[in-house]
Amino acid sequence: MASQQDLDFTYTTIDKVFRLSLGQTGDYSGAMYNGDFSLTLEQAQEQKHKFIADSLGVTAGSKVLDMGCGWGPFLTYIKKRGADCRGVTLSSGQAEACRANGLTVDVRDCRTITPADYGTFDAVTCIGGMEHFCSIEQYRAGQQDQVYADFFKKLYELLPLGGRFYVQTMVFAKNMIPLDEISLHAPKDSDSYALALMIAQFPGSWLPYGSEQIIRNAQPLFKLVSQSSGRLDYIETIGQWRKRFRAFNLKKYLLYVSLLPKLLTNKPFQDLIAVFRVSPNRVCFQRETMEHYRLVFEKV
Repeated sequence: MASQQDLDFTYTTIDKVFRLSLGQTGDYSGAMYNGDFSLTLEQAQEQKHKFIADSLGVTAGSKVLDMGCGWGPFLTYIKKRGADCRGVTLSSGQAEACRANGLTVDVRDCRTITPADYGTFDAVTCIGGMEHFCSIEQYRAGQQDQVYADFFKKLYELLPLGGRFYVQTMVFAKNMIPLDEISLHAPKDSDSYALALMIAQFPGSWLPYGSEQIIRNAQPLFKLVSQSSGRLDYIETIGQWRKRFRAFNLKKYLLYVSLLPKLLTNKPFQDLIAVFRVSPNRVCFQRETMEHYRLVFEKV
């Protein structure tokens, strides 16, 4: 799995820039437009939060764990429903921001949580977290299926019979290329280069191969309740994010300037900066080297 250092590199580095662009509890995962791209980004994100909460049956008093909670947008939404909610993240910047906004969030690996830590939950979510569960090294060693199977075994202990789990994740799609063909030295308009930028943006992470790999490793402990693609929604979401990140804000642009020393001296950071010039996620979704799924499971 991506380490705390890996995720801090991705998320804590952009923490203040993110919140100045998308708000204190802005959502850094694909929104839900359902084909209506006249919606604002905020409306589409709220539509997603409602879909998740309704799919999980979250009501007042529901005890909910949000794995990889980001800056707390879903926690904020279900807290308004009266849910008893807790989040975990491996990004110290995200955790600090969540706590400042009155949310209960710990810095820890969600895959190690047991009932001894927080008890059991009525529902669990993982919105974007599964993207970081398997490392490239684990993939090369043939351990990817085992990584997901072990996770679902841990998850099984946290839920009652009939308890539901929502996962939203990017996955590799039908046009994915072999790992050994991915390179930052490839032509800038190639799939190889776009995927290499993805690895630079999310070091230590390797995606599942389609929803099929996730569903297969959830069985027989969980049954699939619903599945939907969010690829087109995510393409629109990324376009909206990029407008927000580029919109002028003096404090934000001073932060950009403060990052210049890292740009000049830190190679991994230089690769991350390339992401601001071109969105590798968007390119990969458009070319279908990557897909995006929303999956609802129920413990059986």
